[in-house]
Amino acid sequence: MFLGLDLGTSSAKALLLDVDGSIVGTGSSPYAVHNAHPGWAESNPEDWWNAATVAVQEAVGDRGIDVAAVGLSGQMHGVVTCLEDGRPLRPAIIWADARARKELKLYQALGPGLKRQLANPISTGMAGPTLLWIRDHEPSVYRQIAWALQPKDWLRLRLTGEVATDASDASATLLYDLSTDYWAHQVIDELDLRLDYLAPVRESSEICGVVSASVAPSWGIRPNLPVVGGAADTAAAALAGGLLEPGVVQLTIGTGGQIIAPRDRVTIDLTARTHLYRAAAPDRWYAMAAIQNAGLALEWVRTILGASWDDFYREAFAVPAGADGLTFLPYISGERTPHFDPSARGAWVGLRLSHGRGHLLRAALEGVAFALRQALDALLATGITADELLLAGGGTAEPQWRQMLADVLERPLLASGTSFASAKGAALLAGIGFGAWPGANQVADLAVTPELVASPKAAETYREAYQRYRELYLPIAAALS
Repeated sequence: MFLGLDLGTSSAKALLLDVDGSIVGTGSSPYAVHNAHPGWAESNPEDWWNAATVAVQEAVGDRGIDVAAVGLSGQMHGVVTCLEDGRPLRPAIIWADARARKELKLYQALGPGLKRQLANPISTGMAGPTLLWIRDHEPSVYRQIAWALQPKDWLRLRLTGEVATDASDASATLLYDLSTDYWAHQVIDELDLRLDYLAPVRESSEICGVVSASVAPSWGIRPNLPVVGGAADTAAAALAGGLLEPGVVQLTIGTGGQIIAPRDRVTIDLTARTHLYRAAAPDRWYAMAAIQNAGLALEWVRTILGASWDDFYREAFAVPAGADGLTFLPYISGERTPHFDPSARGAWVGLRLSHGRGHLLRAALEGVAFALRQALDALLATGITADELLLAGGGTAEPQWRQMLADVLERPLLASGTSFASAKGAALLAGIGFGAWPGANQVADLAVTPELVASPKAAETYREAYQRYRELYLPIAAALS
């Protein structure tokens, strides 16, 4: 059996996978994201470690003797600055963080050739701008950095004592050259950052260490089990869904939202509205449109309005489509596709005395759905086609929410039935590294055939509200920034 562990934004998820592709056990444990200042988003790596231990224990149960290898996946873009032995120098700065807005100017000053190497829009929350911020604002921390790691790679260091990253995570740092498939030496030199604290880049299924004897008992597994390179959470989820070849488009809703499409060559979006990253397989990539505020915004709304999730859905869907003219802009942590504006702000617009809590909740769901529609439109503008969307992640289980998404996105939605897709992808990579399967193409065949869960039924009822949403961004963002 193979153990996959996914280090998400707000929880760790573990999954135990049999060699036939069946899920034997799962486990999860939450942790907090801290917002010490407006626009900041940080996590305590020790919280990650503690949650990972709980999740693994729950997934493995009494089957630890059967685990043959371990794979890791994790949230993208973040930075854990640490000493040689992995001790963090400060809290991890994660993908939702927008503090490095001024540092983006250093990226924007790069020459066209260097920007092309990165093959991605310049955005806060990614490792490169974040490291520039630490260098300029916390020089004492910066001088001590032995390693600047992605979240799942810090977890590997704690688990094995070895340092490595994989290309799917490295390519999402704004420090990676997609044309040479390695760290962008010229960009790093031009920005006056350091190459020595960036981890060696390995393939996702390559063995990069073994479980240390000091950790194995607490996880309930044997020591010296091989640990593979693993992958960024989105890349791991794509592998679990069998997405390697062009032609399928996947929608993942978690804290953020991502829409991805496999690519078999490096294809750069010249409009700089969508991303291009390495996949969890050799010679494969994926294009991605990403929004910052999906589950993040909905959880904020739920908490502010004092609603349970049952209340949220019940009251929201008692209100008609369009929320009686109320519009919600979900930009509570800036936004990526298509605006790439860390200064974007959220708002309810069009409030009237007749609106109640249900209207606010309904507008929030619609606002997130509209943000995803804008992201999808940006991805389609690059030449990708999407006759249907495959769902992944845990944020799309509610049937009425799925139906709204199908209507707003105007596409049928299919689902495979697991909310542990990234952890499953990590477990599959462990199996490849162990030799249970010869490669990514073979594990793609293990993907569960997705079932239709929603088809557009009332797309026309959202078109006016969507147009209203699109027209509000510029005036509202300008007024509130």
